[in-house]
Amino acid sequence: MTDALSAAAEPTRRRILQLLASQPRTVTDVAAEFPVTRSAISQHLLVLADAGLVDAEKVGRQRIYRVLPSGLRRLQAEIDTFWTTELDLLVADAQRIKEKKT
Repeated sequence: MTDALSAAAEPTRRRILQLLASQPRTVTDVAAEFPVTRSAISQHLLVLADAGLVDAEKVGRQRIYRVLPSGLRRLQAEIDTFWTTELDLLVADAQRIKEKKT
């Protein structure tokens, strides 16, 4: 399974997530928004699906992709953890610098 943070880090996939957040779309609809092939968009959607960020429903001959709220919540929790840790380290560094000056 692909890591959600890694999957969403790629700019094209982030844009795909933004598009799908507004409404479900077919691969063709998503591909129309990019200067790459439909096949390339399909590969990006597979990565996002593997990461649990999107899901597809087969309707006739088409697949309708939509964002999975649970996947986005997990991604947000991962980002929040990262930033909390990074900010804690920054505060600790600032405190050490302050103590050295006094």
